Amino acid sequence: MVGNYPKIGPGSKAPNLRTAINRGDRGEMTDEQIQGVKEEVTAEVIQDQIRAGLDLVTDGLIRWDDGQTYLARAISGFSFAGLIRYFDTNTYFRQPVVEGLLKWSSPITVADYEFASSNSTKPVKAVLTGPYTLARLSQDQTYYDQRKLVLDLAEVLNQEAQALQGAGAPVIQFDEPAFLKHKEDFPLFEEAMGRLTRGLKPTLALYTYFDDISGVFPAFLKLPFQIFGLDYFQGNNNWDVVTDVPPDVCLGLGVIDARNTRMETEAEIKEAIQ
Repeated sequence: MVGNYPKIGPGSKAPNLRTAINRGDRGEMTDEQIQGVKEEVTAEVIQDQIRAGLDLVTDGLIRWDDGQTYLARAISGFSFAGLIRYFDTNTYFRQPVVEGLLKWSSPITVADYEFASSNSTKPVKAVLTGPYTLARLSQDQTYYDQRKLVLDLAEVLNQEAQALQGAGAPVIQFDEPAFLKHKEDFPLFEEAMGRLTRGLKPTLALYTYFDDISGVFPAFLKLPFQIFGLDYFQGNNNWDVVTDVPPDVCLGLGVIDARNTRMETEAEIKEAIQ
């Protein structure tokens, strides 16, 4: 399981979260009631993954509106602008705006991890958006220096990861889809990943998608992570590019078209891997 999970639940036992959020917007549900729905949905999502036979699960990022705002809302120095498109997908997010120096003040995702862990018989993986992607998807009205912004975010997210480590997270995943759109920034990306992972002892995963790692292989697989998630659907060239994998590295192969609601058959998945 890479990370996020559908929030719509027709046929599920848990209430429909989108309906609950809409009712909250109309003043028909309290924040506490909506939080209760999020917990019910999260618990069901975890059990769904366990029933599917996964050995490592996530909380489905059920509480997240998208990959940016959930974290940025809790980081000092961010505000928000209007909705913009998330890469070339049909989803949108409210763009974070850097209005001051960015600072971490308290854990953002630890309570989510602890809830998920208490509702799972399998190990739970924590998921965070990486500093490069969060910087690239934000408006910078303070730093006016991409390197300083990315490195400050690396420090902030390192503190969040340290808090997850303290809570017992066995695996922490960082999502960095934006980097593959700017491979010329690999020196900065490499520096940021060093700061991001400093002092972390859990198994660390770096996930990318929407493209392949041509042009940065094999250096990419030498970054300080033990698991690398690569897109083999939109990054089909990864089949030809990744010709050798270090023995201490595990690969996560993305072979499902997550942007298409049609579910692939088992035969189609086997064929893609072969």
